[in-house]
Amino acid sequence: MQQRFYIVLLLFLPLLAVGQTEVADTTTQEEVQVDHADVFEYSTESGAVQQRLIGHVELSQDSVYMYCDTAVIERRNQVFAEGNVIIQQGDSITAFSDSLQYDGDLRIADLYGEVVLLNGEQSLFTNRLNYDLNTKIASYFAGATLTNGSAQLTSKRGYYYVADEVAYFKDSVVVVDTNFVLRADTLQFNTATKIVDFLGPTLIKNDTIKVYCEDGFYDTENNIAEFRQNAQFEKNNQQAQGDIIRYDGSKGEYLLVGNAQFNEEDKVAYADTIRYDEVNDLTVLIGNAIYEDKDQNITSDEIIYNAKTETYSTKGRSLIVDPPQILEADKIDYSDVTGMGLATGNVYWQDTSANMSIICNTADYNQETDYLKATGGPKGRPMLISLMEEDSLFLAADTLLSLRLDTLESDSNRALIAYNDVRLFKSDLQAICDSLVYNSRDSLFRFFNDPVMWSDTSQFSADTLSMILKDEKIDKVILTNNGLIINSPDEIYFNQIKGRFITAKFWDDNLREMDVEGNAESVYYALDEEKAYVGVNKTICSEMTLYFGDNQIEKIKFFSEPKANLLPMNQTQHEEIKLKGFFWEKISRPQSIEDLFGPKVKSSRPEVSPAAEMLKTRPRRKPAERPSRNQR
Repeated sequence: MQQRFYIVLLLFLPLLAVGQTEVADTTTQEEVQVDHADVFEYSTESGAVQQRLIGHVELSQDSVYMYCDTAVIERRNQVFAEGNVIIQQGDSITAFSDSLQYDGDLRIADLYGEVVLLNGEQSLFTNRLNYDLNTKIASYFAGATLTNGSAQLTSKRGYYYVADEVAYFKDSVVVVDTNFVLRADTLQFNTATKIVDFLGPTLIKNDTIKVYCEDGFYDTENNIAEFRQNAQFEKNNQQAQGDIIRYDGSKGEYLLVGNAQFNEEDKVAYADTIRYDEVNDLTVLIGNAIYEDKDQNITSDEIIYNAKTETYSTKGRSLIVDPPQILEADKIDYSDVTGMGLATGNVYWQDTSANMSIICNTADYNQETDYLKATGGPKGRPMLISLMEEDSLFLAADTLLSLRLDTLESDSNRALIAYNDVRLFKSDLQAICDSLVYNSRDSLFRFFNDPVMWSDTSQFSADTLSMILKDEKIDKVILTNNGLIINSPDEIYFNQIKGRFITAKFWDDNLREMDVEGNAESVYYALDEEKAYVGVNKTICSEMTLYFGDNQIEKIKFFSEPKANLLPMNQTQHEEIKLKGFFWEKISRPQSIEDLFGPKVKSSRPEVSPAAEMLKTRPRRKPAERPSRNQR
C-alpha cells in the first residue's frame, strides 16, 4: 500500500515542475512572439504599444507555446490571455485555463479559472497556478487536485522548489487510491533522493490497515519507511505502536522501536523493540519483553514467536505466570501444536495453590494439562520444596513428575511422582525410598520400594509406607506389609513393633498412638519412674495398641490371647530378641538438605528377596522316581 502511494506522488511531481523546463533553454529575455491571430489591433497608451489579438491566437517564447481566444500584449512581454487558454511545453505537458497572466520580463506565469495541467496520464486541477522562474517555485493556494489513473491527491496548498528539488503539499492533504486513503497535514517530496517526508499528522488506511504518525519518511528508491512521533499501526484486531515504526520492504521486516506495544484481542506484547519478519512470519520481542493473554504472563529478555511452526522461545531469564503455576528458567521453548514446552537452565516451578515448588535444570511441561517433568538441578538432582506445619519439606530424586488430577472438585488437585533414589528432609521428619507418589487432593504421600521414615527417635519401614497430612501437619503414618517401627532414645536398647498393618497417629507433631493389626510382635523396654530400665517385655499377639508420650512408649494394650515374657535386663540377650528383619539405619538418614544430593548411600537394611523367603518356608516335594525296566 505504502509503496504504491509514493509512486503516485512521484508521478505527480512533474506537473508542478513545468516552469523548470520552460527556462532550461532561456538565457535571455526574448520577446513573446505572435505566431497567429485572426485580428490584430495596435494601440498606444502613455507611449507604450499595446497589441490586442482576437481569434485563434497563437503565441510563443522559446519552447513555450500559448493558445487562446483573445490576448493583450503590453510592453512586449506582458501577456493577458483569455478564453480557452492552452500552454504547451514540449510534447508531454499541456496546461488549460480560462485566463493567463504571463510576465515575460519577470518570468512569472499565473493561470486562472478552471486550470488543468496535463502530463501524460497525470492531471492537475486547480483555480490558480503560479510559477516564478526566478525563484524556481511553482505553487497553488486555492486548493488543487492531482490525478494519476485511479489515484487522486488533493491539498489546499502546494509548492515545488525546483532548485532544491523539493515539493510540499500542505493543508488538508488527501490521497485517494483504490488500495488506500491517506490524510495528512503536510507532505514533502525530494525528487533527487525520492524520499517523502511526513511533516505533520498523517493517516494512511485501507480496508484492513491503518497507519498514523506525526513525523517520518518513506524512501521510494529503497522501499524503506519510518513513522515517528505517536506512531500507530492497526490491522483487523491488531494494534501496534512505538516511538518509531520502521518498514524495510527489501527484507519484508517491520520494527517497532522504543516503548513498543502490540495488541490483539485479549493478547498484548510489550518490549523495547518488536521485530516482525513477514517472509518467515516471525515475531521477536527484544528487551524487557512481556507477553500477556487471558491465561498467562510471559516476561523475558527476548521472546521469539514463529507463526509458521506455532512455536515460541525465550532468551535470557524468563518467567511464565499461569496461575496458580509459575515457571522461571534461563530459556524456554514451547509449541502450540503439541502443547509441550521445554525449560532449561536454573528452572524454578511453583504451584501456589499447593504450596509446592520444584528447582531443577531441565523441565518438560504441558501448559494445557499442567504436566511437568523435572530432571537435573544445581546439584545434579531436581528438588521439591513444600510448606508443611509452617516448615519447609525438601525432597530430591532423579526425576520428579507433577500432574494435574482431573477432578470435579478443583482444578488445583495435583499428583507428584518421584522416582529413583528419593530422599526427603524436614527438620522433624526424614525419609528415603525408591519411588514416591503424592496426591494433593487427599494430602497423601505413598512411599514404595524399601521405604524408611524417621521422626525424632523413631524409625518406620515396610513394603509400602503412607503418610497422611491434615492441615499441613502429619496426621497418620500407615505401614503395609512387613511393617516395622523401632524407637530408641539412646540407640543402645531398641523398642520394636512389627505387624502386617500398622497405623501410627500423630497429635501436635508428636507420635501419640499406634495400632498394630495382624501378627503383631513387640519388644518393649520397661522404665521405672527414674527412667531406668527394669526389664524387657517381648509379646506376640494378633493386635495391639501402643500409647506414646515424649516419643516414648507409655502403655501397651494387647488383644486376642497375647503371649508375653518379661525378662530382667541382666538376663537378656538383647541381640537375640531383636525381631526378624530388624535394622537401625543411620548412614542413609538425611541429616540436612545437603544429604539429599550426592551419591546414593547403601542402606544397612537386610536384603532379603521375597522369592527367597517363600522358598525357605515352602515344603519341599520329593521328586518322582524313574521306573525300572521291569516296571514299564
